[in-house]
Amino acid sequence: MSRVLVAMSGGVDSSVAASLLVDAGHEVVGVTMRLWGGPADSGCCSVSDVDDARRVADRLGVDHHVFNFGDEFERDVVAPYAEAHRHGRTPNPCIECNRHLKFDRLLDRAAQLGFDAVATGHHARRVRVGDAWRIARGADSAKDQSYVLYPLAGDALAHVWFPLGGLTKSEVRAIAAAVGLATAAKPDSQDVCFIRRDAGRATFLGERIALRPARVVEDGKVVGMVDAVELVTIGQRRGLGISGGAAPRYVLDVTDTTVTVGERGGLLREVERVDRIVWSALPTGPIEATVQCSAHGRPSRATVVPLDDGASVEVRWHTPQRRVAPGQSVVFYERQPDGDAADAGFDTVVGGGIVM
Repeated sequence: MSRVLVAMSGGVDSSVAASLLVDAGHEVVGVTMRLWGGPADSGCCSVSDVDDARRVADRLGVDHHVFNFGDEFERDVVAPYAEAHRHGRTPNPCIECNRHLKFDRLLDRAAQLGFDAVATGHHARRVRVGDAWRIARGADSAKDQSYVLYPLAGDALAHVWFPLGGLTKSEVRAIAAAVGLATAAKPDSQDVCFIRRDAGRATFLGERIALRPARVVEDGKVVGMVDAVELVTIGQRRGLGISGGAAPRYVLDVTDTTVTVGERGGLLREVERVDRIVWSALPTGPIEATVQCSAHGRPSRATVVPLDDGASVEVRWHTPQRRVAPGQSVVFYERQPDGDAADAGFDTVVGGGIVM
């Protein structure tokens, strides 16, 4: 039996994770991280989510606490999110929340309080490869969250559990209903937790950084204007203030004053450089990998070539792929054998980083 601190967001996944660990005989304590102190109507930071987590803990007969990490969330997630937009990047705040809060600050607090492990409701698995732990894809490919967990590696991963890794979402909801958890039918959160639906990203960023207009250019000619260049991202198709043309036009490049658009073929790249790499184990040379460039993107095959002692890589696509927006993460996977069958196995995270 282990003493496990379960991160309970108030959703069905973390609720069932706690329930499974209780059933397995572990000493479970639930904790909800209070992260965003501003107005919220979505995600996992509202008052109602804290109440839902507390109700589930009561149903399971376990203690529940709230940890206030608001200052850290502002410093490590929200402020960098706004700053990235200021410099024309498209950040992923969920990855940074995992990096700095869930699997840094929370792990530290759990160790201080004498817990053996932290568990979450992520749809991912933790597997042993050689002498090291790795993140692996969850059983439900439609809900797999291994991409947003890639910064979790090394010694920290030895103390993190993912009880839902082998379950599909429908199985999770069935367990919640059978146990009588209040979150059984609760919808999944879809939005950035600190941006209100009724206000939107433009309003949020406009309160923190100056939003500047920019011209939209195609083939050297001005074809429109955008109100805020900070809200434009590589690959964007809508909201560019242009119309007409024989084919859809996409954002190919963004500078402080100019948004360059063109046909989709202008987005294709044979090589992508990725920096700030986190490795599960530093390779000794190029590796053949399956590479994913967004949380729900289709993986593609590539040769990943380490640069600068592994701090950066070149991703050399086997077939040209759409350019990745600066600020987005790129994650590398390799298939690990599982049992005797040659076609059995699962994809594990080798490493990942950010396009700068």
